[in-house]
Amino acid sequence: MTTLLHLSDLHFGGLADIRAVEAVEALAPALKPAAVIVSGDFCQRGRAGEFQRARALLRTLGALAPVHAIPGNHDVQWWREPLGIPLLGRARYAKYRRYVGEDLAPTLAVDGAVICGANTAHGLALGSLTWNPRDLTVKGHLPRAALAQAASVFARAPGALRVLVVHHNVFKGTISRRWGLARPQAALDGIAASGADIVCCGHDHEEGISTIERGGRRVVVSTAGTLSTRGRGRRPPSFNLLRVTPQSIRVEIHRFDAESGCFAPAEGRDFAR
Repeated sequence: MTTLLHLSDLHFGGLADIRAVEAVEALAPALKPAAVIVSGDFCQRGRAGEFQRARALLRTLGALAPVHAIPGNHDVQWWREPLGIPLLGRARYAKYRRYVGEDLAPTLAVDGAVICGANTAHGLALGSLTWNPRDLTVKGHLPRAALAQAASVFARAPGALRVLVVHHNVFKGTISRRWGLARPQAALDGIAASGADIVCCGHDHEEGISTIERGGRRVVVSTAGTLSTRGRGRRPPSFNLLRVTPQSIRVEIHRFDAESGCFAPAEGRDFAR
């Protein structure tokens, strides 16, 4: 069995639920993950201190297993490069690269699985422009080139579990009623065509388990919730756990109980490979 720990939306800063974060740190060794996936939004305001706390968590988890991380929209200082135009002479990902990692779309191979990131967090960008002002710097964009890169990575790993990691939710939130990605149907088509078996995402602060069904293919979708106090509908902090065998994929949602200070499995679904 290959176990993957999927976290998202830590939002270090004033909105982080530190008790939940510390509970994850305490529980992680017992889970024995082959890898830890963090699908973005390490920060709330993109401040150095927030990134530093995120780096401390990554070092703790990295002592247990390799960590695969990608940026979220809160990690991007987009105002330094609106629409890709450098105005302030500093890259929009400078702090992320300094504290988290240089690669915005890393690839990680572990224990029969290959995990490939695709950066969807670009801030104010041509690919995610929208008529809705509240989404101008929030909406994600999944470029064709990123999907082509993922497909190339997966094609070189026959027989391995193929995991695609993006920040933005690939389905409309049931509470928010908002799509995470611009041109979502094209994104779903591209994800299925990439050859991914699983896509891990977050962003909407509402955890879930679902599937993409396209062209005779099924892609399991692990949407992680948040470890902050910003859960949709006052939902508690949560993370997802993926347990994979050669025959099956199981996705579990673990929710935080504030009274006990612990996480416990809340729901799960099984899929045939």
